[in-house]
Amino acid sequence: MMSTKTLVLIRHGESIWNKENLFTGWTDVDLSANGVNEAREAGMQLKKLHYEFDICYTSYLKRAIHTLNNVLEQLDMEWLPVIKVWELNERHYGALQGLNKADTAAKYGEQQVKIWRRSFDVKPPLLDKDDERNPVWQKAYKNVDKNKLPLAESLKDTIARVVPYFLENIKPQLDNDKKVLIAAHGNSLRALVMYLENISEKDIVNLNLPTGVPLVYHLDDDFKILDKQFIGDAVVIAAKMQKVANQGKKLNNR
Repeated sequence: MMSTKTLVLIRHGESIWNKENLFTGWTDVDLSANGVNEAREAGMQLKKLHYEFDICYTSYLKRAIHTLNNVLEQLDMEWLPVIKVWELNERHYGALQGLNKADTAAKYGEQQVKIWRRSFDVKPPLLDKDDERNPVWQKAYKNVDKNKLPLAESLKDTIARVVPYFLENIKPQLDNDKKVLIAAHGNSLRALVMYLENISEKDIVNLNLPTGVPLVYHLDDDFKILDKQFIGDAVVIAAKMQKVANQGKKLNNR
């Protein structure tokens, strides 16, 4: 008998650096007040539709962890097991981290910034190895193989860590009929969406995932998509997607 597998992806709510339009990557910034509200709203929407979960996954970055915490609080399911893994981290933006996206577009051109943000296989400028932002020097990654820690990543690099982790660790949970919730980041989730929906390298460039909005997949035993939907107000979701798409554009008054 065929079973239906439930997988819910949620990009973290707006972070402080999202609000300031800065490249964030692996910089461990927290949610803005609006981001906390987005996460709580996501939890309320899932509760209203009677979603329940068996296991949760998130990254090492607090904006994703705190999003998940707020969702679980609204669901009254804070007892659920949560697995934190660096493989679900955001794409590492290298030396761009901390720079304003609009200022960077004004300096290098919108097309270059779009290539850095949305191309499939182009890395942004690398961090210097002795830069304090190099994850090798950070406590969170002390038990991770140093050869696996990046100085910058393309989307292709991000996929190369996210999808194998998913196949080796999360897919078996779904195969055992566990309902899975993943709270992660724009690019780590784009990697999963690309895999699940078989999106081409060309088309993935134009995918914009809104902050703090649950994306629900129901899958069959062969991992074919039975249905997919964002949970929430369609107009609000469309506006959030457009906001993400506009982040790499220079401001007219600059």
